[in-house]
Amino acid sequence: MTFAPRTWVVGEVVSAALMNQEIRDQVNSMLAAWTSYTPAWTASTTAPDVGNGTLTDRYLKIGRTVYGEVTLTCGSTTTYGSGAWSFSLPATVASSGFSALGSARMTSTATWHGQVSISSAATTFQVTFPTSATNTQSANASQGTPATLAATHAIRAFFVYEASS
Repeated sequence: MTFAPRTWVVGEVVSAALMNQEIRDQVNSMLAAWTSYTPAWTASTTAPDVGNGTLTDRYLKIGRTVYGEVTLTCGSTTTYGSGAWSFSLPATVASSGFSALGSARMTSTATWHGQVSISSAATTFQVTFPTSATNTQSANASQGTPATLAATHAIRAFFVYEASS
């Protein structure tokens, strides 16, 4: 709910309603609970399907800054599609020419630490991890990169970026 502050005019009478709108409501929106959203989980070739797994997501927007997190927990009927995975964002990224980063963690038979990659003006993000235990070059996550996921395995991602509005 945060918005541009009011421009006050000399001699203007300040009312309780104006103070509530300009101060109380602004502060409350910054302290509000995070909002859930339903993202799309896609792949560059064949679409994955959560099946009986879970995909939980939430975000907090203060002004144009978006803080978000996504957790994918695989189930026994989850299918992984083919190609690099993407997850939708709660708001479009600003066209600032800046690419945002975040952190990611994959837990499978091993734990992998990676990053979130968000491009300027994007509506989705990718998670990247080292391609293997011996190769630290990053690649977008997909089934088998860096690990083959199965039931109870998870990907968690946290990100911060500037929204377009």
